[in-house]
Amino acid sequence: MTVLRLARSELKRMTGGLLPKLTILALALVPLLYGAVYLYANWDPYGKLNQIDAALVVQDSGAASADGTRLEAGRKVAESLVDGHVFNWKTVASTEEADQGVSNGTYAFALKIPQDFSANLVSPGSFDAANQAMLNVTTNDANNYLLSTIVDKLTTAVHTTVAKEVGEETANQLLTGFGTIHTQMLKASDGAGQLADGVARLHDGTVALHQGTGELKSGATELYNGEVKLRDGATSLSTGAGQLSSGLTLLKDKTAALPADAQQLADGAAQVAAGNAALNAAFNNTVQAIPGQVAAAQQAAQQAQRARVVASTTRLVAAGVLSQEQADKVVADVDATTAPPAGSAEASASAAKLQAAAAQVQKLADGSAAVSAGASQLAGAAPALSGAVAKASAGADQLAAGSAALAAGQQNAVDGAGKLVQGAQKLDDGAAQLESGAATASDGAGTLATELAQGAGKVPNPDDAQKDSLSRVMADPVAVSNVSQAKAGSYGAGLAPFFLTLALWIGIFMLVQAMRPVTQRALASNAPAWKIAAGGWLPFLAVSAVQASLLTLVVDVGLGLDPAHPVLMWFLMLAAAMAFSAIIQGVVALLGSPGKLVVLILLVLQLVSSGGTFPWQTTPEPLHVVHQILPMGYVVSGMRHLIYGADLAIILPTMLGLVGYTLLGLAMSTVAVRKNKYWTLKTLKPEIAV
Repeated sequence: MTVLRLARSELKRMTGGLLPKLTILALALVPLLYGAVYLYANWDPYGKLNQIDAALVVQDSGAASADGTRLEAGRKVAESLVDGHVFNWKTVASTEEADQGVSNGTYAFALKIPQDFSANLVSPGSFDAANQAMLNVTTNDANNYLLSTIVDKLTTAVHTTVAKEVGEETANQLLTGFGTIHTQMLKASDGAGQLADGVARLHDGTVALHQGTGELKSGATELYNGEVKLRDGATSLSTGAGQLSSGLTLLKDKTAALPADAQQLADGAAQVAAGNAALNAAFNNTVQAIPGQVAAAQQAAQQAQRARVVASTTRLVAAGVLSQEQADKVVADVDATTAPPAGSAEASASAAKLQAAAAQVQKLADGSAAVSAGASQLAGAAPALSGAVAKASAGADQLAAGSAALAAGQQNAVDGAGKLVQGAQKLDDGAAQLESGAATASDGAGTLATELAQGAGKVPNPDDAQKDSLSRVMADPVAVSNVSQAKAGSYGAGLAPFFLTLALWIGIFMLVQAMRPVTQRALASNAPAWKIAAGGWLPFLAVSAVQASLLTLVVDVGLGLDPAHPVLMWFLMLAAAMAFSAIIQGVVALLGSPGKLVVLILLVLQLVSSGGTFPWQTTPEPLHVVHQILPMGYVVSGMRHLIYGADLAIILPTMLGLVGYTLLGLAMSTVAVRKNKYWTLKTLKPEIAV
């Protein structure tokens, strides 16, 4: 018995009547019912979102932008949403009504634009209170779980669009501000240059000032030294003036009685002169007549004269006109002229002497007259002398007072000159510091001018075209350039590899409900086990090939999948049908009815580990092992490459792998044949039959 005969025999049995034929047809259509219908229902759900009612609440009151224009961002967002027709937007008056509609299912979700939306959008332009503009979204997973994800994408797109638009305006204002800063910095640089020139001139002036203060300090020092000398001279003058004042005061006191004493002296001298004249006349008249009495008379006269002379000289000495020696000499001279008579000879001698004395008396009389005249002149001059001495004394007092004041004033001048020296020193020190500071300021002003000029060159000064370009870049600095090496055309195309593979497994799994993995007649024959196993598998392969072909044709032509490699896709579907049918037939042949449960378990494991929806790397670690062992993950990856047009390098290894899975299934079927060639009571009456 050949393999083909065994397969043909099973197929004849399955198609021997109308109902079996309908059964085989229904089984062939199972993958279409599962895979194609599901893909048809979900082929382009994003294109039909406009059939979903969504509440739109616009409460934005607008705001004035930095350039004075009125920004109505909320209204513009609402208009763009309505014009976009992504959802069936329904304008609602209040947030309460919108929330209630989402709660009871009237609306799938609600988008609310608050009153301060525009105001918050323009707030970054003033650095006072920058707030984020909010878009409030209300969803309800009870309406649909995936809808929340779709709404998130929508609001993200709205956020990006609005942020970009507002960001461009803000960036434009910022760049305009940079231009203003650039212009002002250039002006500041020019001003700093002028300041540097002025400070340089100031430095030159401070140098001259320092030189001048140095000279002033030297002059002040010389002035101080001169004032010290003047003070010492004034002090000496004050001392001498004081001594002069004291001497003149004493002289004034001593000469106060001089006029009276001089007058008395003049009067006495006049009397002496008169007396001497009278004496001389009487002496001359009587000297001849009374020679004998001459001596006595002369003696008496001389004594009287001596007494008068002594008295006069005493007054003159007292008056300070004559000294005591002069007075004593005058008295001695008077005494020398007198001698006692001694007879006639002696009288003659005496007379002769008297004559001589008379001559002397005459001289005395003349001298007395001269003294009297001088005393009279002295008496006349004494009041003037006394007045002059008094005036000199008063002047000396004034001189003493003035010289004392001069000394005090000169001391003040010395103190002032000392302070002037100290001030000049401080002024010189300050001028030195000013000179140093002016030098530093000059350097700093020059550096400031240079740095401002350099800084102005570094501050952007874009023109209008540059501002427009830069503001767009600043508002949206990161652009994503998507280079899709392989791209699904629609949501359904994205799910097709997974659901085609899954539908094929389910369709083949349904075959074991109506087809026998191994026929009892074949087991009773003497054919080799591998032939019996292959003969039992070929009917599964034939029907699964029809399933794969119908599913591929309907999806490609009916749904418009338009794979990049349609023929290779069909071959891969046939290879998958070959592997899946061999594994399912082998498991059920080996395990019997419990094998169907194992096939179902294998379906569930591959459902969650094949990476049909999310990448398989995101599954728990134990499922990674399942993905590596079971065939559905490899088929899904191969289908993606063939449908989307990706690299075909994995196709050959995938095909070879599916051949390997086929051989594995046939091996299990062969083991099952060998096992079931020996019948037992369990074979005749199994414990469970599904």
